[in-house]
Amino acid sequence: MDKTFTSPYAPLWNKYRPALLKLMVDAKTAPQEYQLFAHEVRSLAPKGKSLGFTMRVQHNKPLTKIKDSIIASDLLHALTLSKKATELMEQDAYEFTLTRDFKLQVAIVQTL
Repeated sequence: MDKTFTSPYAPLWNKYRPALLKLMVDAKTAPQEYQLFAHEVRSLAPKGKSLGFTMRVQHNKPLTKIKDSIIASDLLHALTLSKKATELMEQDAYEFTLTRDFKLQVAIVQTL
């Protein structure tokens, strides 16, 4: 089954995918930040669930445990649907962080 139909955050990440790709490209020079609309994120969230996360990805696979974070899993799924994003994640390791105030931070990180 296609995860797009069962993932609550898929519409959010699909909407922001062009911005995400720009953040990933621009992260080559410096960490990037994008302010999401809180009401958009909260409207998709189950009550009482924490929405913040930090996810590191490389070679289109998570380097950090994201199994417990549906929003992070949906972000990774949305990125893997983009040819450009998969190319970027093959070249570098990225860290995506969603803060409590709904700022999405994107940075290229070094892996061990």
